[in-house]
Amino acid sequence: MASSKRKTSRKSSATKSRSAQKTLRGAAKRVTSARSNGKAGGHEGRLQEPKSPMPPQHQRKPGQEHKLDPKPRYEAPHYAGAGKLKNKVALITGGDSGIGRAVAVLFAREGADVAFTFLKPEKQDANETKRAVEAEGRRAYPMMGDVRDADVCREFVEETIEQFGKLDILVNNAAFQQHQESLEELTEEQWDQTFKTNIYGYFHMTKAALPHLEEGSAIVNTGSITGLEGSKELLDYASTKGAIHAFTKSLAQNLVERGIRVNCVAPGPVWTPLNPADKESKDVAEFGADTPLKRPAQPEEIAPAYVYFASEIDSSYVTGEILTLLGGETTAG
Repeated sequence: MASSKRKTSRKSSATKSRSAQKTLRGAAKRVTSARSNGKAGGHEGRLQEPKSPMPPQHQRKPGQEHKLDPKPRYEAPHYAGAGKLKNKVALITGGDSGIGRAVAVLFAREGADVAFTFLKPEKQDANETKRAVEAEGRRAYPMMGDVRDADVCREFVEETIEQFGKLDILVNNAAFQQHQESLEELTEEQWDQTFKTNIYGYFHMTKAALPHLEEGSAIVNTGSITGLEGSKELLDYASTKGAIHAFTKSLAQNLVERGIRVNCVAPGPVWTPLNPADKESKDVAEFGADTPLKRPAQPEEIAPAYVYFASEIDSSYVTGEILTLLGGETTAG
């Protein structure tokens, strides 16, 4: 009888070993493939990101990532996780696409479970984010709703706690933008929608999350170069991003004695559904072309900054900072 049990145990161990080896071989194959396809200028391991001009295209708001051409890159095939967020729980607003999706994937690769929010038209994109997080071996929990509503924000936090038992990291990322050529064309309705999404939403989410955050927790906000330099056709959007930068610095001071760090990532142009859902097709084609790198960033290039701010291993001495990622521009701020 004991011999039979040992045989069964050995068989189970062998099966697990073969499964683990298969997983490792698959991961190695993906990385090798990415490297072979990602050589640029003869440098091993460097990804060749799409450059402007992009194909002209336009979408109805809020925009859907699966319809973009080319698809935004979020998988970061050369990024190796190191357990920096092991067993943490993160909540990301606007996690269905763009920067939010890329952050969700890298958080999962670093060991975190991820809850994220999305709007009803973005359900297909949300399903892809869920799949991508689970492919990293972590749990994902999509939640549909609008951050403009304080009650919905409280529900987001409550559902995250119910699913995962705690909350360690809040990423405020959901945003709305709409270009207008003049102040006369900027309606009160648009002004309200932009502010209620971009800064009220951050306030509502932070206030709902705060009772559950403990010493060592982190809040990471998404700002923008427009909040530092302004933007003549994004008067409302740039104003909210400036407010987010001030909110970040003020909240960091407010929470420092509680051991909760608050920081902000302020990118330049990033290839996400936000812009093709805002601009005319011809303007989308040239998006990011005016940066020194002559292209917009891909979400996978921005997401490691969020890992840095979320990880105590990396940034335990960092709070109240605004990190700009501008494709070579050096005049911001």
